Amino acid sequence: MTVDLAKFAQENGVKYFMISFTDLFGGQRAKLVPARAIADMQEDGAGFAGFATWLDLTPAHPDMLAVPDPDAVIILPWNKEIAWVPADCVMEGEPVEQAPRNVLRKLIAEAAEEGMHVKTGIEAEFFLLTPEGDQISDSFDTAAKPCYDQQAFMRRLDVIREISDYMLEMEWGAYQNDHEDANGQWEMNWDFDDALKTADKHSFFKFMTKCVAEKHGYRATFMPKPIEGLTGNGCHAHVSVWDAPGKASKTNVFAMEANDSSQTAELGLSEKGRHFLGGIMKHASALAAITNPTVNSYKRINAPRTMSGATWAPNTVTWTGNNRTHMVRVPGPGRFELRLPDGAVNPYLLQAVIIAAGLSGVRSKADPGKRHDIDMYAEGHKITDAPKLPLNMLDAMREYDKDEGLKAAMGEEFSRSYLKMKMQEWDSFVSYFSGWEKDNTLDI
Repeated sequence: MTVDLAKFAQENGVKYFMISFTDLFGGQRAKLVPARAIADMQEDGAGFAGFATWLDLTPAHPDMLAVPDPDAVIILPWNKEIAWVPADCVMEGEPVEQAPRNVLRKLIAEAAEEGMHVKTGIEAEFFLLTPEGDQISDSFDTAAKPCYDQQAFMRRLDVIREISDYMLEMEWGAYQNDHEDANGQWEMNWDFDDALKTADKHSFFKFMTKCVAEKHGYRATFMPKPIEGLTGNGCHAHVSVWDAPGKASKTNVFAMEANDSSQTAELGLSEKGRHFLGGIMKHASALAAITNPTVNSYKRINAPRTMSGATWAPNTVTWTGNNRTHMVRVPGPGRFELRLPDGAVNPYLLQAVIIAAGLSGVRSKADPGKRHDIDMYAEGHKITDAPKLPLNMLDAMREYDKDEGLKAAMGEEFSRSYLKMKMQEWDSFVSYFSGWEKDNTLDI
């Protein structure tokens, strides 16, 4: 039964609602609506000028209405008089096809028609920096191998515990938090869920983490590579497919079937799981345009070895068993981990492109190819028949543009708008004059 937001406000002491949507570049946009007006907003939506955000719209377009999804409402744990509610974008009665949450909804519905309900968990990594964003916030966090550093953890316990307490309060199934592989870097984990719910939680987590960090005088960033020489921010996704959504799910259709002797079956992955993985591998180079969406992203996936001795990011399209040096690993029965995405990924487009590529693989019975079990950091040069991931954002956009199947699956309007705006971003980047240019060419 759909939540009545006006009644919800009365019962929970909510005075305001933040009606929020996420644009193409992952920017979170919101209007603050008093509870007295929420009944009309629930029916009609809050009005926005789409051109004023990162959407491919003009000032001449009609008002874009953000219609809240009441079943996804979240009371801010740090300010219980305000509730956040994600919204679906509508214009003149029709869904805005380029809006990321709408793209995801469409693909979830397509998968459901084929009896597939994708569930994912994500590993959100972020840095705590000084307010200016130019250095890590803890000047004592200097270990060469800082991962799981107990003392560094205690120095930022106030921030990490507050966020974890909020996730426990919201019943997300928070289960671990740790200091990550870079100085000043953190990872926090909660239970996997249906793709749309994971996307909404991911979106809210980024909002919440930034708010809590600012409260404590720090700046949280999910930027893929904010500090040169240190491990970057990944956003690994664990993927499985079930026979039904929500807690009613009983059968993991990725789980190994009897008498299956394939390479993936050895790792507990069914034929359908193998084909889904095949779709990820088939579309990997184009996938990067979505999973690694910024200029900075390619300083992570094509990085030299960091101070800790590893990058923890892939640069080649390979898959493996329980081995963290490949793009995809199968760490246990019935699921796989995609290690390509980074912290800049749009929460909704991440889930959408996983489903799009996976559906493509299932429909075409795609083969994921040979499994490689070597250490890619030490012996990657021995693999000569696997594609390399794009070297920069321009290459990724070109790969996406060439992948007609993936573009169609994500939606023609979305793909056209995304490519257009990302190419404008690339043009802006290459027109920027950097200090490197003067340092290296002034005296030529």
